[in-house]
Amino acid sequence: MAQLEGQVALVTGAASGIGRAAAVLFASEGARVVAADIDAGGVRTTAERVRAAGGEALAVEADVSRSADVQALVGEALSAYGRLDCAYNNAGMSGPAHSVAEMPEEQFERALDVMLKGVFLCMKYELPPMLGRGSGAIVNCASGAGLIGFPGQSGYVAAKHGVIGLTKAAALEYSASGIRVNAICPGTARTGIVEQWVGDNPELEREVTALHPIGRIAEPEEIAQAALWLCTERASFVTGSALSVDGGYVAQ
Repeated sequence: MAQLEGQVALVTGAASGIGRAAAVLFASEGARVVAADIDAGGVRTTAERVRAAGGEALAVEADVSRSADVQALVGEALSAYGRLDCAYNNAGMSGPAHSVAEMPEEQFERALDVMLKGVFLCMKYELPPMLGRGSGAIVNCASGAGLIGFPGQSGYVAAKHGVIGLTKAAALEYSASGIRVNAICPGTARTGIVEQWVGDNPELEREVTALHPIGRIAEPEEIAQAALWLCTERASFVTGSALSVDGGYVAQ
């Protein structure tokens, strides 16, 4: 039997990259998927790909940094499918590198709004329907940069460290209610953001690859597989964890 047969899964940041890979993967494992992103066109394309593969998906435009958007997103999921079994809170962003003293305040705040406050808001509205059923699984997307430092990206690093702390607090609060909350900490994956970053610079790509002892960067589907596992009963005794999926990056 498919691992998520009959379940409803919500995936944010689903317009591209890891989020799109997760939406397609979750659907292939039997879930009805609610795919959300601020990029309306991209998330519609994701839903179309799910349907083309024989799955079921609802595309929702939402800015996870806005409480009203997230509340409406979960409301649409419940209206369409009547339940919510698991969620992968993956929405993120990138920005130009700056040292702390040179970091524009608005860039730092936006990073926290999307990647930390956004995870908080998603859990705030995902948890009540799960509590009503007495079961559920939530996976938050942190980063290897949530476990160690990374120069030039203080907003991103602060947000991802915060996601891990928030995940652990929620896991302790809700484990007795049958809800597991975990985080994954990806290394570099071959997403559109990364492709824009390395561009046509083979030297930069070699430098980024060299950070990963496994000798390559990840495909989005490899990160999505970790999120899937944490949402299934195969991870039934796992909660409060921050799982590194990084080719050995933070083991060094």
